[in-house]
Amino acid sequence: MMMLGFLLLGCAQTAPPKVSAPKSQPSSEANRVAIVVNSTNTDSVRIGQYYATKRRIPTANIIRISTSHSEEISTEAYGLEIEAPVRRALSKLSGIDFIVLTKGTPIRIGDQGGYSVDGALAAMNLKTRQIKQKVGQFMPDELDMDMAVREAQSPYFASTQRFSSKKFGGMYLVTRLIGYTVQDCLKLVDNSLNASASKGPFLLDSQPAYGPGSGYFPMEQSMTRANQALPLKGLDVYYEQTENFSDGREPLMGYISWGSNDKSFDAAAYHRLRFKPGAIAETYVSTSARTFGSNRAGQSLIGDLIQQGVTGAKGYVSEPFTFALCPGEILFDRYYGGFNLAEAFYAASPMVKWKDMVIGDPLCRPFKTGKL
Repeated sequence: MMMLGFLLLGCAQTAPPKVSAPKSQPSSEANRVAIVVNSTNTDSVRIGQYYATKRRIPTANIIRISTSHSEEISTEAYGLEIEAPVRRALSKLSGIDFIVLTKGTPIRIGDQGGYSVDGALAAMNLKTRQIKQKVGQFMPDELDMDMAVREAQSPYFASTQRFSSKKFGGMYLVTRLIGYTVQDCLKLVDNSLNASASKGPFLLDSQPAYGPGSGYFPMEQSMTRANQALPLKGLDVYYEQTENFSDGREPLMGYISWGSNDKSFDAAAYHRLRFKPGAIAETYVSTSARTFGSNRAGQSLIGDLIQQGVTGAKGYVSEPFTFALCPGEILFDRYYGGFNLAEAFYAASPMVKWKDMVIGDPLCRPFKTGKL
């Protein structure tokens, strides 16, 4: 995948209103969620307030930080302005498994090839070694990439257990409510609350050119495995194996494609994709979460899928390489099997402390019993 990055800084915001959560009794699931809002950004506060109200998140679980509105933040500022206050707040809370960030908080640490803020917070308590990558260098600075990838593997990858931070070494599952607009972010919450079990369709848009010998072939094999596994569960799968780029034909429950990395990518077809409430998606695109601002030139973005109605998606703030991409057979298996949105994406995410960003309400769980 070619590495592309775009820096987009936010504008100054006026003083936001105070965040408060509803007085109604929260559910046990709501008690497991901490919301992080940037108190200097009105968008962040509004989105955090909306989510807290809709999900009945306790007031004590709302963590207020004060940081930049920019999409990028330095390593030092990340540590002081984001991680440190989140750590302090979490030390006073018990039973937190999920952290929800919002639009209006930086997404990337360092330069245009940097790591994700979300990934850093998720693994801040883990001793797992981070894959190192020098500024301006395409490949990570490792002599033995296989060893580096093994050492950076997530403890939750391919897990068949429901998640708890305590069980998995103090890791958190971090998701984000973000999109091009505040309304897109609020719609993520609404879609989650309106999600219902559906047998599909699940679109797997293959690219036959990526056959044996291609560096992309492992993800093509993953699509094949997903196509073999999902119908056995009674799910409707549309496995597109032609050179064409598909628009899905109808609202989808699940989606995987090569996005703009598809040799026959059709931007108009990509923008025609539509989704059912509760639908989740992954695109094998290097920088699909590089920005949620106005400068959208370059590779395809998951921000478009959010605007088009997807409820959950995974993207990458800079080049992640194929070893970090979601295998569809794990992602959809866990989601259909009764895992929530965060658990499904993280069970299908091999790396920690890397470039990943998971979008959506972590508690979204339309397939509660693993049956339709």
